[in-house]
Amino acid sequence: MTPSRDITRLLEIMAALRDPDTGCPWDIKQTFETISPYTIEEAYEVADAIERGDLVDLEDELGDLLLQVVYHARMAEEAGQFDFGDVVMAITKKMIRRHPHVFADETDAITDVQKRWEAIKAEEKAEKELRKKDSNKQFQTSDKQSILSDIPQNIPALMEAQKLQKRTGTVGFDWNSLTLVLDKMEEEIAEIRDALAHSPDTVGEEVGDLIFCAVNVARHADVEAEDALRGCNQKFRIRFKYIEENINSISTSSLEEMEDMWKKSKNQRLK
Repeated sequence: MTPSRDITRLLEIMAALRDPDTGCPWDIKQTFETISPYTIEEAYEVADAIERGDLVDLEDELGDLLLQVVYHARMAEEAGQFDFGDVVMAITKKMIRRHPHVFADETDAITDVQKRWEAIKAEEKAEKELRKKDSNKQFQTSDKQSILSDIPQNIPALMEAQKLQKRTGTVGFDWNSLTLVLDKMEEEIAEIRDALAHSPDTVGEEVGDLIFCAVNVARHADVEAEDALRGCNQKFRIRFKYIEENINSISTSSLEEMEDMWKKSKNQRLK
């Protein structure tokens, strides 16, 4: 077996790894459920390489992510459901269908393109639900479908919250202004204070409500909550590293000393 630029070689490698007689013992025993966490992790590593501007790492991480697609497709093929070719067919069909202004010689205005995009997505969703009803696929759980049913539950919680809010907003279940959302946020803070004083066992739930509300603030301000928090995390890393580099001993320093150094890092606008 030799490396190749052809996707066929990667499919052959995966088939060999999953061969029940001569394959890799670890790969053979994997399932959709056990591989799923790796798929999520690889997607994050792609995002990390992009954020760092490291194109060498990006090339490598994209390969790792592609392997995840091939892995799931191979397991589905073994189960008699679909194969990698079906995955490619599905996405090429979807992209051609969603871009009639590119592939059908249409010249709609951008607003018309956006409206058409949403209409086509709605058609695709309806068609998918019909296919599910006619099959016995592994992941089918209920015949009753919600407008939220196609939003994954294992994506980052902030991202999931924002998607849930955006989706329900399409049917009018939404705040009318950012001011109302901020008022709600203050209400949630008050409920946390009350829970801390009278119902400690509900504090976790109330904190969740506050975070969900903060995501709503981000959405109404046209900010991606996940990106905002990741940016905040990075800023925290840099500023705390400044403390570590400019204080005698982090383990013996007082909180006041560290707070003073934190303020200095802010004044230097470290980001």
